[in-house]
Amino acid sequence: MKDPNNPCLFCNSEESGCAHENDLAYASYDSYPVSEYHCLIIPKRHIKDYFDLSNEELIACNELIKIVKKEITNKDSSVKGFNLGTNIGKVSGQSILHCHFHLIPRREGDVENPQGGVRSVIPKKQHYKREK
Repeated sequence: MKDPNNPCLFCNSEESGCAHENDLAYASYDSYPVSEYHCLIIPKRHIKDYFDLSNEELIACNELIKIVKKEITNKDSSVKGFNLGTNIGKVSGQSILHCHFHLIPRREGDVENPQGGVRSVIPKKQHYKREK
């Protein structure tokens, strides 16, 4: 099995694929998508995680997130929502140690009960009852 960290897969936009880019970041459709059109937004500079981003890189990533979101909703009217997230550190599930954001399109009925959204990273905490 090839190690995506040696050399870093995301340091080579040609290898990982590039759907959109600007001076500081690029977007690539995920090789192992959670849902159709799952996209990664990746800063070009090799940095470990979100907390190492400069303000300019954060803005560049955000611009691409908005471009890709619009592209996805234009392609597929069944997309009714998104999950947007990043894994920070191996204990959170980060497997490629180069900062990247996941933009995951969501469709009605794609899971039985979507309550809790990103909380499902710890399955027992996903579903909860609000106290009145």
